[in-house]
Amino acid sequence: MGETNLKKAEKGAWISISAYILLSAIKLTAGKIGHSEALWADGLNNLTDILASAAVLIGLRISQKPPDDNHRYGHSRAETIASLMAALIMFTVGFQVIFQSIQSFYQHDASDPNIMTALVALLSAVFMFAVYVYNLRLSKKLNSKALYSAAQDNRSDALVSVGAAVGILGSYFGLSWLDPLAAVIVGLMICRTAWGIFKEASLDLTDAFEVEKLKELEATINKTPGVKLVKDIKARLHGNRTIVDATIFVEPTLTIVEGHQIAENVEERLIAEHDVQDSNIHIEPQM
Repeated sequence: MGETNLKKAEKGAWISISAYILLSAIKLTAGKIGHSEALWADGLNNLTDILASAAVLIGLRISQKPPDDNHRYGHSRAETIASLMAALIMFTVGFQVIFQSIQSFYQHDASDPNIMTALVALLSAVFMFAVYVYNLRLSKKLNSKALYSAAQDNRSDALVSVGAAVGILGSYFGLSWLDPLAAVIVGLMICRTAWGIFKEASLDLTDAFEVEKLKELEATINKTPGVKLVKDIKARLHGNRTIVDATIFVEPTLTIVEGHQIAENVEERLIAEHDVQDSNIHIEPQM
């Protein structure tokens, strides 16, 4: 990602952070004053999102550092590690929200929420959906995996706010148990989002790679003129970069120069069709 694109991606992260700071302050205040467990939980959710967005921002910056003696492949995985840490924080907050909501329900210490808290939740949902659309479009334009994850988190937050509004409205109209129930659901959604981030980051850090995507890469190599067969292929993600290692069979009568040209053609195809900028192609004669 070039410096210009990096600044654009950082802009998306800053928009998310600014939105979460504003919304968390409004929701926590309104939730406390308006006696809404669901809106309070939604506000706590946005606090964790500040950390997640900050992790994206920090990761984007560190990942752009050039390779050094200790990081020959660069620093792209800093972004993944930051996401992993954010997920752990989100888990903690999610469990806390669930515990407090259940405790409040059984202690019967919750008052009926003010109807204005539902309006706050609905307006927050609309606002976050707008942020989601902006970051989604930007992530696709820049091919930024981190920003795409942030956009999905934005959408999740919009849905959480809608759920909170439903719970508040139900409680306002006599279903007093619905507000703490909505808070529990919000807590579960926080944990669900955290699990998704944790799982994806863990897979990336352990060099997992989609089987179907690997088959697509192999098919592309097989289509390259001069390639007789793909003997072996491996791929892994390094931040938003895909690294491919492949061994191919070629005609045993080819010269070194001709074999090298086939390898270059394979690399060019991988770049053109899959945007694979890092590939290592090993050639063996087919006997």
